[in-house]
This record gives sequence, structure tokens and C-alpha cells, in this order.
Amino acid sequence: MKDFLGGVGRTSFFVLAGTSRLAGLSAEVMKAILAAIFRRGSIRREALFHQMVLAGVDSIGIIALVSAAVGAVLALQAAYQLKDFGAVMYTGALVSVSVTRELGPLVAAVVIAGRIGARFAAELGTMKVQEEIDALTTMGLNPIAFLVVPRCLALMIMLPCLTIVTDVVAMVGGYLVGTLSVGINPYLYVMNSIEAMVLKDLYSGFIKSIIFSAIIALVSCHQGLSVEGGAQGVGKATTEAVVISIVLIIVVDCIATAVIYYAFS
Repeated sequence: MKDFLGGVGRTSFFVLAGTSRLAGLSAEVMKAILAAIFRRGSIRREALFHQMVLAGVDSIGIIALVSAAVGAVLALQAAYQLKDFGAVMYTGALVSVSVTRELGPLVAAVVIAGRIGARFAAELGTMKVQEEIDALTTMGLNPIAFLVVPRCLALMIMLPCLTIVTDVVAMVGGYLVGTLSVGINPYLYVMNSIEAMVLKDLYSGFIKSIIFSAIIALVSCHQGLSVEGGAQGVGKATTEAVVISIVLIIVVDCIATAVIYYAFS
């Protein structure tokens, strides 16, 4: 019993301490962004554009592949279930609503958490181990403004764009499967998809993607800046960055979906 209570206490302490540090990092990032805006300071544009290319442009291929597979599988499963009710023609409606409201931002966020979140944590962790961050502080540069802010802004700009790509490609994948494999009339498939979607679906998915991007960027940078113990510490921080990001994304997605459902139903 003592071991169990001790484990619960230690876990609770680590969670609260990590939450406190993450909140502190979030406040520092916001402070750096506001300082750059109101004091007309310049955020490093080259670093920002470089991170945007890494997080956005270079991720389009894997995002398209995963989203096309998700759309195709979703269309097959939806047609299989709707067939018993004689409503196979509404497969496109189910795919379009599911993708734009839930699966699009969620799939994009999970893929980016594994690809870019791990990269952020590994880069900053390596810099921490090699004392490059201490060198920046010695030179009078703020590591948060110099390293973290460009990464956060880049991800918050590019993940919503990647979510749009995910939505479009997933719906195209569902369309191809629905029309070529299931045998749904292409005109009916497209019309039912368009009629089923409303602006609320697009807005909710877009807002979720912004929240998810902030979670991935802040958690990954926090884990990278907290590295201790050399190469082993970098590997541990990278793993924890991906796991914690995905867990928080799923939890926040559940909360956001419930809020949107009860607020607009």
C-alpha cells in the first residue's frame, strides 16, 4: 500500500512540476512574441521560414499518404455499415464530416508530433548538452526568443495549412474508393459530401489544429530544453516529447469536441 501511494505521489509531483514548467515556458514565449510586436523587434525571419519549410513543405508527402489511406479506409468502413440500411450513397457525407471535424486535424497533429516534435526536442536537447544554449545566454541572447519562438510560430502557421491538405486528400481518397470500389455515383457522392458539410465543421477543425500546434511546439521545446545526461537524455526527451504531445492532443481533442457539441447543438 505504501509503495502504491508513494508511486501516486511521485507521479503527481512530476506531473504538476512539468505542468508548471510548461506554463512558464508558454508565458515566456508569449512575452517574447509580444515584445517583438510592440517594440518593433524583429523575429528571425530566416529561422522562421526555415522552420516553416521543415514543418510544412517537407511534411506534405507523408501527410498526403497517411490522409489518403485514412480517407479510403473510412469510406470502406462507412459503406460496409451503411449498406445494411440502404444508405450507401451517404458514404461521402460521413467521410467529409468526419474528416473536416475530427480526423483531419487529429491525423495531421499526430503525424507532425512524431515528425517535427521529435525533431524540435532532439535539436534543442543536443544544443543543451553541447552547452550551445548557455553560450547564447552568455552572448546576451534570449534562448526562448532565439530558438523557441521561431519554431512555435512556424508550427502554428503550418499545421492549419497541413490540416487543410489532410482534409482535401482524405476526401479525395474516400471519393476514389467510394466511386471506383463501392460503386457510388460520382455526382451523388460529391453532392452529398457538400450538402453534409457546414462552416462549423471547418472552423472547429481549424481551431483545433491551432491548439494542437501550440501543444506540440511547446511540449517538444520544453522537453528539449530540459535535457540532462548526454545522448541518453536526448533520446529520453525526444521520446517523451512525442508521447506527451500525442496524449495531450487526444485529451484536448476530446474536451474541444464536447465543448463544440454542447455549445452548438
